[in-house]
Amino acid sequence: MSKAVLRRGAPIGQGQEPLICAPLVARQLPALATEAAAVAARQPDLIEWRVDFFDAIADLDQVLAGAAAVRAAIGAIPLIFTRRSIREGGEPIALDETQVVAMQQAICASGLVDFLDCELSCAAPHFQASADAARRHGVGLIASFHDFQRTPPAADIVARFHQAAAAGADIAKVAVMPRTLDDVLTLLGATLQGAREVELPLITMSMGPYGVLTRLFGWMFGSSVSFAVGEAASAPGQVPIDDMRRVLDVLHRSLGKGAMSARQ
Repeated sequence: MSKAVLRRGAPIGQGQEPLICAPLVARQLPALATEAAAVAARQPDLIEWRVDFFDAIADLDQVLAGAAAVRAAIGAIPLIFTRRSIREGGEPIALDETQVVAMQQAICASGLVDFLDCELSCAAPHFQASADAARRHGVGLIASFHDFQRTPPAADIVARFHQAAAAGADIAKVAVMPRTLDDVLTLLGATLQGAREVELPLITMSMGPYGVLTRLFGWMFGSSVSFAVGEAASAPGQVPIDDMRRVLDVLHRSLGKGAMSARQ
């Protein structure tokens, strides 16, 4: 129902839908290593390091040391490196955008991460520089957009998918805030349309309490990855990994193989 996510040309998760990604949000290096080991023990399909939570983000050597510590703790689990900006719900950091790009370039060159998240809302030269570094070093590019205030119209969401594809991304990600259940339907409908129109794997979600619905069955509409809590949440509405797996198991058993034809 969703498209396969590839790491260096090989699919992740052996056809599982959705892939489960757990975030890392520790602020200190020792705590980051501990958190990474604890999350890895829950065996998510991917792990995301939200480096904007990291207190030493302005020290590139410490960022690289953090990435090395995470990699040592999680083994072969694919790792996403994400700096979320304030404008899209991230933490305040002591870096300007030029320094962020330099950090992203260095992390891609390190060989420690598998995917780089870049926001579509950043300045075009900054996005291009980070995207070029990802391609140069074989790192998958996630082009993302987040709106913590509202749910845009479906046409605007679908346009973001096309924008990500035009930018050369490997994955398109959109996260929005629902105010009503109608907003949840808007996100799911846009995901279904985008999955039919765009070749890229999609990651979509509504956030907050209503958004839990999209995290649990958004994969049926074409979202390839759902974010779940390993140790601590990075966004509102994330469900603990164990709870998500229980619900997904019920959905998979109940839907059976007839769900694909129904979706088409």
